[in-house]
Amino acid sequence: MSYDPPPPSYPYRPPESSPSYDTYPWVPQQPPQPPEPAGRRPQRHTALGHHSDLRVLRSAYRWQRRVATLTALGYFVLFLILSAFAPSFMTSTVTDGLPTGLLLALVQVPVTWLAIVLYEQTARRRVDPIADRIRKQSELDARREGTR
Repeated sequence: MSYDPPPPSYPYRPPESSPSYDTYPWVPQQPPQPPEPAGRRPQRHTALGHHSDLRVLRSAYRWQRRVATLTALGYFVLFLILSAFAPSFMTSTVTDGLPTGLLLALVQVPVTWLAIVLYEQTARRRVDPIADRIRKQSELDARREGTR
């Protein structure tokens, strides 16, 4: 099933090519590119077309987010579950006058800092080297395209 547009309802047909005057005079004119030699193959990918590198970067970044998020949220969910289903445990005292629930609530701040530290550490170890490699490769590709 194909879609053929209906013929125009007016008798005038627009011209096939655009007018020869400059539409935007402030844009510099590009010299016409010579045709490529017959034996030369066209470039297979664009300058930023390293899709496998970008896929690796996305997966490393995804892993980084999951580790940090599951660290912080996992502890918080554990705290909520203990509060809801184990009230006798949460009200028991660790030392004189310090209930376990309050101690676990206070530990939430260091766990959040730990999640931040894990996020930064995995960024430096896994994500940043991949991003630097992609950045250097794109700079090389841009220089190569500039010399052509």
